[in-house]
Amino acid sequence: METAITTMSSKGQVVIPSELREDIQEGEKILIIKNGHQLILKKASALDKNFKEDFEFAKRTEAAWKRYEKGLLKTRNAEDFLKEFEKW
Repeated sequence: METAITTMSSKGQVVIPSELREDIQEGEKILIIKNGHQLILKKASALDKNFKEDFEFAKRTEAAWKRYEKGLLKTRNAEDFLKEFEKW
């Protein structure tokens, strides 16, 4: 995974650092998904059958994070967790 730091301008513009946009062409559309405090960027040209799955995953992650913040998640030991996981 690569990371970089950038700054948002007063007009709301954000520059994607050059080392992270090697395969993005000028004018290419970018999908932005807000997931709680996260922003997920994805090339619109890369949207495929997995997009729906990616989007659903982002929604489930956000919902789980909200439950966590409210203290609604259950704690379990590893053995009980694996038993429950096998039911899925």
